[in-house]
Amino acid sequence: MQELKDIIRDVNDFPKKGIVFKDITTLLGDAKSYQQMIDLLSHRYIGKKIDKVVGVEARGFIIGAALAYKLGAGVVLVRKPGKLPYDTFKKTYDLEYGTDTLEIHTDAIKPGENVLIAYDVLATGGT
Repeated sequence: MQELKDIIRDVNDFPKKGIVFKDITTLLGDAKSYQQMIDLLSHRYIGKKIDKVVGVEARGFIIGAALAYKLGAGVVLVRKPGKLPYDTFKKTYDLEYGTDTLEIHTDAIKPGENVLIAYDVLATGGT
């Protein structure tokens, strides 16, 4: 696990001064590390009967799709406003440096489905 943490690059003052951004593109670009990350994450949820994996724009798509494949689940996309072609639910939330909005199709998740959310950033918990 420490090996995976070590490959993630810190970018100081991004997207604004005082924030240390954890850049996972270095991990995603290394085949062995990417496979190991997906294997470790999916192992936690094997046998949990996950129906859908929600990938939050944009790196969550990369993580979510791979997890869904490993778990035999469907993929649901959560996107920035105006990117989804059908009826959506919309939610605005607070960031460390402002607000943002995400949307999901209204029919993407059915009642009773078990859902796993894949996202690459946890700072304020707003998303």
